[in-house]
Order: sequence, then structure tokens, then C-alpha cells
Amino acid sequence: MIAILITIMVLELHVPRGADWPALSPLLPVFITYVLSFVILGIYWNTHHLMFHVVRRISGGVLWANLHLLFWLSLMPFVTGWMRENHFAPVPTAAYGAVMLMAAAAYTILQATIIAEEGPESRLAPAVGRDLKGKMPLLC
Repeated sequence: MIAILITIMVLELHVPRGADWPALSPLLPVFITYVLSFVILGIYWNTHHLMFHVVRRISGGVLWANLHLLFWLSLMPFVTGWMRENHFAPVPTAAYGAVMLMAAAAYTILQATIIAEEGPESRLAPAVGRDLKGKMPLLC
């Protein structure tokens, strides 16, 4: 799913009309927003993959928590495009930040749901630990 979101975003990178370097300059905001969103989605993709490598038990709650995360991540192409098309105007940029905040919250909920499902034998719990680095984006 996350790879599909990255693919959707790259489809917004259109070929410039000219064959010289100045023809690329109007694409700079498009490229910057793509790189930013690509990196963020890449981080989610990697951590999601690694997290589910240690999971032993899946429940309906875990599936719904995962779907909750995927919902917020699925909004990335939209808010990325909105922010790009409006040259980082305040409202689209705030919407981008809100989606990032909700995705971070959803990821935290997913982790907590997995740990609760697996109980004391959870292999994820010690890996997460206090996870100050993971909770810092929520605080920021």
C-alpha cells in the first residue's frame, strides 16, 4: 500500500517542456515536496515492515489500527499535491502537518494495539521501549 502511495506521488512529476536546465526550475517546488513526502513514507514503510516482522499474533483490533494508519498515509499524495500547487501556502501546509500528526498518532496506536494483543510475551514491547524518538514527532 505504501509503495502505491509513493507511485501515485511520482506520477505528479511531469516532464519539463524545455530541454535545458532552466526548464527544470518551475519543477523545483514539485520535486521538493515529492522528496519530503517520499522520505516520510519511506520511513513509515521501513518501520512498518520491521514492526510486523516481530509480531506473532494479529487480531481484528490490530487490523483496524493498521487500517487507521493506512488511511492517514493514503492522504499523503493529496496534501502533498495541495501544498505543492499552492507553493507552501499556510492552509495546505497546515493540512500536510495535520495529516503527518495523525499518521504519527495512528502509528503509535498500532504499536500499542500490537503490544496489548501479544501481552507480556510481546517481542515488540522491548524493541519499542520508552521510544522517546518515536514519540517526539507527536510532541512537536
